[in-house]
Amino acid sequence: MLQKNDFIELEFVGKTQEGEIFDTNLKQEAEKIGLDIKTRPLVICLGESMILPVIDSFLIGKEGGNDYTLSLTPQESFGVRQRELVKIMPHSVFIKKDILPIQGQTYVFDTMLGKISAISGGRVTVDFNNPLAGKNVVYSLKIKKKITDIQEKAKTLVLAYFRFELPFEIKDKKIIFNVNAGFKPLIEHFKPKFLDILGLELEVIEKPVDKPVEKQVEKDEEKEDKAEKVA
Repeated sequence: MLQKNDFIELEFVGKTQEGEIFDTNLKQEAEKIGLDIKTRPLVICLGESMILPVIDSFLIGKEGGNDYTLSLTPQESFGVRQRELVKIMPHSVFIKKDILPIQGQTYVFDTMLGKISAISGGRVTVDFNNPLAGKNVVYSLKIKKKITDIQEKAKTLVLAYFRFELPFEIKDKKIIFNVNAGFKPLIEHFKPKFLDILGLELEVIEKPVDKPVEKQVEKDEEKEDKAEKVA
């Protein structure tokens, strides 16, 4: 049975109750909806919110290698539609930002995604609800395998916590990061996580800051001048 902090490779397809695919990590299914996905397998650590929390909770206690179907209500998934999230904005707001509003297009408004649902005269209706709000959804889940390799586990956590790859090595029950100066406080923030999940102490080695080329050239010239004077 899968437990919290277990690492698994997961395949999934998310559909509306009507059968419309909205998310997947299966290439063949993604191509049907024009979704460009990475071919790298999805590896997650259970209990670390790397997927929708309700799916995370559902998988704990299940058996690896099996297929599962999870049906969710709007309250359990992407929420119910809220009328107050549908805003009417003057057309001039878009013009000032050199944006041509097009019905059906999605734009970013102060970090929020909004979809143009209607354009009438000098007014533009923008819907800030999640596109899946108010819909029942169904997830098809396949637990491909349980991950046991410590390197793969560590790499999964690094990508999840830092959003990009960082060089590391595992040695003597330690995970050691060799990074540029300035990254140490960020990495050490996750020290308890690596210890709790992987049983590894975290150590950060900061690379020395390179001297500016100009400064080094100046110093080299000074040495040459002194050498000439001595000669």
